[in-house]
Amino acid sequence: MIKANFKTVVLVCSLALVAMFYSSCKSKKAVVQQPKEETEVVEPAKPAEPVKEVDTDGDGIPDSQDECPEVKGDASNNGCPKEELKPYDYKNIQFEFNSSVLKTSSYATLEEIAAQIKKSGNTKFLLNGHSSAEGTEARNMALSVDRANAVKNYLVNSGVASNRLITKGFGETMPIADNSTESGRILNRRVEISPEK
Repeated sequence: MIKANFKTVVLVCSLALVAMFYSSCKSKKAVVQQPKEETEVVEPAKPAEPVKEVDTDGDGIPDSQDECPEVKGDASNNGCPKEELKPYDYKNIQFEFNSSVLKTSSYATLEEIAAQIKKSGNTKFLLNGHSSAEGTEARNMALSVDRANAVKNYLVNSGVASNRLITKGFGETMPIADNSTESGRILNRRVEISPEK
């Protein structure tokens, strides 16, 4: 009887162990590996080589933008060489007595000066107006300012940027000739132009 009970106990224990073993094991799903998709590797397109523009004179300015493609020049002068500024002929910028109207004989000189100023980069210029000693000091001062402004208007109308021209009037304070003679007074009715320093 003890032998039968022992077998029963062993059997029950074995069944219990098997039941515990099976209950503790969860069913595992089979891992199915997805086939890897083959991806096509596309290399980025190389940027096109920039088209090198022709620069005949080797000044760094392409011929298509160079106004002087066969002569080495400067970018600030559109590829052309910078010209040395000639001294201005101040004596020809003259006015009539008691007037700020330019004499027509001054036009050619002013055209030449306008061309030179346009080639001088961003340099600013002083336009200094003067008068002869006839009349009152106040009138001569106002007249000298009006004369400087008349020259400025002419130059601006010839294409010079207004912000590059600075006008000043000195009245009769800076004569270059004798005010006691008419020929001296004519020379004193003038506008002088010089680069700002």
